[in-house]
Amino acid sequence: MNSFIEKLTGMDKMTDQVIATDFLISAKSAVKSYSIALTETTSPEVRTVLRTQLGDALASLDSISNYMIDKGYNDVYDLNQQFKVDIQTTETALKLV
Repeated sequence: MNSFIEKLTGMDKMTDQVIATDFLISAKSAVKSYSIALTETTSPEVRTVLRTQLGDALASLDSISNYMIDKGYNDVYDLNQQFKVDIQTTETALKLV
């Protein structure tokens, strides 16, 4: 996106947060899917592959969570602060519509 348009719309700060949030949601979904798949399979070979994939998904989830915490996009310790961030994100998104 053009940097002028990003600044005009407020997306210069939001783009990184939106991408990180989308990645976080995807990583959580992967962890859930691999966990379910592990409980459903009986093949030792498939279990080994799924455990590896689950480990990779957990590592991704950990990395993106730490990134978001460091950037202030996700405050897991202060719910009131996280609520403020969520409201600000929502207001910015609504202005774009």
